[in-house]
Order: sequence, then structure tokens, then C-alpha cells
Amino acid sequence: MQPRLRAFALAGLALALAACTPLGVFATFTPRDPAIVRASGQAYGPEARQRLDVYAPTRMTTPRPVAVFFYGGGWERGRKWDYGWVAQALAARGYVVVLPDYRLYPEVKFPAFLEDGAKAVRWAVDNAAAYGGDPSRIVLLGHSAGAYNAVMLGLDKTYLKAAGVDLARIRGVVGLAGPYDFLPLAGHRAAVFDVAADPAATQPLSRVRRHAPPMLLATGEADEVVPPRESEALAKALRRAGAQVEFHSYPGVGHNEIMAAISRPFRDRASVLNDVTTFLDHVTD
Repeated sequence: MQPRLRAFALAGLALALAACTPLGVFATFTPRDPAIVRASGQAYGPEARQRLDVYAPTRMTTPRPVAVFFYGGGWERGRKWDYGWVAQALAARGYVVVLPDYRLYPEVKFPAFLEDGAKAVRWAVDNAAAYGGDPSRIVLLGHSAGAYNAVMLGLDKTYLKAAGVDLARIRGVVGLAGPYDFLPLAGHRAAVFDVAADPAATQPLSRVRRHAPPMLLATGEADEVVPPRESEALAKALRRAGAQVEFHSYPGVGHNEIMAAISRPFRDRASVLNDVTTFLDHVTD
């Protein structure tokens, strides 16, 4: 294996350790983009995991669009601290980034993590201006289970409406390697979603609507965790419905490597960060 590919694979392995341990090693040692941590541990609700951090560009002369990023982990694990490097990458591209924790299984089941996500967006609406953000221009992003959260918030109007968020504020949604069509429920997903009266209603593919926010859906062709066909199927369904959607598929990139490609050492492996920020710049212009 070539040294560059070996290093990229090791980065993917570090991210894959999220399945059993925190991403502390990768989060600690990956080089970071210049950004400012404007707030840490801000409460958006009364529960211990209803806390968020805010990152901002080092220089701002005008209010910047607000990006809310949801990390993955199968709705069972994850912590915002391990994804600060993602927030800094987006902040360095001109975004005020809100990075929330949210409640996880087994403490909660569907749809509590979506309700937490909506509350975090409401916090951004109410507070982003104090950190240099423009709360009329909010975008939602996520990876894996976090991509599900972001996409569902964009497709199913129930959650943001219940949190008091004007849907017109959501300018776009980015889903990286997200699960969008995983019926019948099996494995840990069955445990997380078994309280749903209508399992089909838990699936983003079943919530497609014409007037959804513009979406970018991306996947790695080598993803063995979430089948790439799920991103492709959702993109096709959105297109058929008349919604605005952009689809990217990266050759040789796996489920965790799509995130590693956002980090500074591995950006030449796949154009994930450039594709994401080009899309976000367009929808927030």
C-alpha cells in the first residue's frame, strides 16, 4: 500500500474506533484549521447531553451563515469534543458553527435525538447573532447517524416546527454517508426505533417533499457500513419530487474516510470539504 493511502486508511481506522472508543486520539493529533472557540458547553436544554459548542472564523466583518453539525455514532455514542476539528474546518471557510451533543440510546429512543437536534437549531436561531452568526441563514450538516438527523430535520417539518423554528431559516442540508432507507429494522436500529408506531415514518426516503431545503448527499463508493445506494436512492427521490438536490460519490472512500477527507492531512484524497462548502456558499448567498 502506498504511504499516502496507508495514512488515509489509518485515519479511517482512527475514526472507525468511534464504534468502541472515543475519537480522542484523532481529535487530539490531527492538525486543525484556524478558528475561534466562542462558547463551550452552552445549554440548549435541561439534560446533561443537551450542550453545544460554538466555533467562529478568526475574522468577521459581517454576520456569517450558521452551520449546525451533527456527528454520527449509530445514535448510541459520540461526543462533540471529538469533532471540533470538523467545526474548525467549516469555521475557517466562513461559517459560525454550532456543534451539539444530543441524547443517545439507551437513555432515549427515536425521536428524542431529533427533538434534541431541533432544540439545538432553535438555540442557534436565538443566540447565533451574539457570536457573529446570521440566524436567517442556517444550514444543517451531519455524518452517518448525524446525517440522518440533519436530513430528517430538513424533510419532516414536525420537529423544527415544534421547536418554534421558522423553516425558511433552513437554507440547506448536507448528509454525508447517511442511512435513509433501512427497513426492515434489524440489529441495534431495531432497538433504537422500535417505539415508532409507523416504522416507515422513521425513514427519510418516506418523508421526501418537493419544498424541502436544498440538499447535498454524499457517499463513499467503498462504504461498507451504510450502503451507498441509500444516498443515491434519496437523491433520486428528491429529484423526482422536484426538490433541489446535489449528489456526490467518491471512489475508494469508505464510511469513515469521507470524514477523514475533511481533515487537513487528507483533503487531497477526496474533495469533500470543497464540495460541501461550495454547496453551502451557494445556498446561503
